[in-house]
Amino acid sequence: MSVNVLNAGLLTTIQDIGRTGSQKFGVLVSGAMDSYSMRVANLLVGNEEREGVFEITLFGTMLQFEEDTLIAITGGDLQTTIDGVPVANWRPLIVKKGSILKFGFAIEGCRAYLAIAGGIDIPVVMGSKSTYLVAGIGGFKGRALQQNDHLSFGQLTESNDKVFTLIEQVGTPDWNVPHHPLISLASTQTIRIIEGTEYQNFDDASKQRLVREPYVVTPQSNRMGLRLEGQALSLTEKLELLSEGVTFGTIQIPPNGKPIILMADRQTAGGYPKIGQVITADLGSLSQVKPNAKLHFKLITHAEAELELIAKEELIYQIKIGIQQKLNY
Repeated sequence: MSVNVLNAGLLTTIQDIGRTGSQKFGVLVSGAMDSYSMRVANLLVGNEEREGVFEITLFGTMLQFEEDTLIAITGGDLQTTIDGVPVANWRPLIVKKGSILKFGFAIEGCRAYLAIAGGIDIPVVMGSKSTYLVAGIGGFKGRALQQNDHLSFGQLTESNDKVFTLIEQVGTPDWNVPHHPLISLASTQTIRIIEGTEYQNFDDASKQRLVREPYVVTPQSNRMGLRLEGQALSLTEKLELLSEGVTFGTIQIPPNGKPIILMADRQTAGGYPKIGQVITADLGSLSQVKPNAKLHFKLITHAEAELELIAKEELIYQIKIGIQQKLNY
């Protein structure tokens, strides 16, 4: 089974859970921006949840399938159609041979995730299929997809076959996964954070502004980081820092005082003061914000952040068990 790229859209790459364990060598993690949507898309077609998927950004991607193919689309609402007919996200479906899957402009969220039953047949580089754009490794030829690219899929597993057979016999299932408990697609988001390493080095006015004033996502944002416009934040005094490790969701404050939130393609280390850290449970929602979206920050404790993460992982587990029960009914 395989697919042809008729239009690559703004930015379409292959991403999985990320390339972990190599940051000490300066190799980025990359991976899906919204890992919750990626994982659920895979579960819906019977894949292992860490399998590589298509990450489609904002608009324009068109794919033509050469064989009947089991797929699932999650994440943002990019007005997806098959041969011009709208299709629902967050459920498995079969694309017939020769059909064209098209992603329009995002009306909710920013990124859609397309999982293919059997996965995408590309090499695993340093433990991951994710595309590391800057270095040109991983993914499909180390780059974003281009028109006329041809991608092959992996062999179907027993789990893939069960979903495929179910849809062939009874049509598109009347069950789907609601996205609301996992991610928000709203244009105004409340993002929860914990204190960053240098939080206490910022003046009291800046600490208050961080959680009282809204910040706007600028068009200069990308997979490396979200650049925000809003009230500048200031240190109590000049601070000289050595570069140290950073992670997905680290909120750095450069000399102009405007926050930058590091995202999936972040660098491995940074030297700007870190006022906050977005909690893991909110990274999926954060990854779905479009340019000009409005962010409000809410400060919570480490303990609260851990409970939120546990709740999200429990929800993913329940989704997985629920799908298995339906397939074994």
